[in-house]
Amino acid sequence: MSHIQKSTFDFLTELKENNSREWFAENREKYESALADVRSFLTDLIAALSEFDPKINTSIQANKCLFRIYRDTRFSNDKTPYKTWFGAGISVDGRKLHGPEYYIHIGAENSFIACGYWRPEKPHLEAIRQEIDYSGEHLAKILNGALDDGKITLFKEDLLKRAPAGYGEDNPHIDFIKLKSFVLDQPLTIKDLSNKNALDNIIASYKKMLPFKEFLQEAIESE
Repeated sequence: MSHIQKSTFDFLTELKENNSREWFAENREKYESALADVRSFLTDLIAALSEFDPKINTSIQANKCLFRIYRDTRFSNDKTPYKTWFGAGISVDGRKLHGPEYYIHIGAENSFIACGYWRPEKPHLEAIRQEIDYSGEHLAKILNGALDDGKITLFKEDLLKRAPAGYGEDNPHIDFIKLKSFVLDQPLTIKDLSNKNALDNIIASYKKMLPFKEFLQEAIESE
């Protein structure tokens, strides 16, 4: 069964405690081993996703899905040079898709999976809001199915304070229309990811998220 090795989390924990170029250079082999572990897991994850999501196929390479571990510190007060997690966006265009995708975040302290569309570009945002206005009841049913066991949640921190232009506060779906990002997520523990059934459990959650992803996909394809 595919899962993340404990040694990968050990590396991320050590990196968090020793986030310097000198330490990283001295422990390069640990990084390469952790990276290979995550890459192997992503390859299995992509293959499993391709079995039920027609937008995903096994030609998608794990390397193109992975975000670099090197931080861009130019505009940040935090000058530590490395991220203390591995992140990957899984789509037909790897991590660079402008559309709905899967995401996995594997960290020393914080891990989660997500599915949806983070900060859609303006034409896509308008198309999604229009689809919600037309089919908000359908979206509500989709969300009820995805959120029924309490493990998966709808990300609601990224939203407008007022209704966007063209929509009133009395719109029955205004809480969805105010969203600026459309994302379902589920927190994971180290135990969840290192469990021998990690891949199967993540896939079960992604299957519950798929109708939400398809709703967003249909919205932007009909713009």
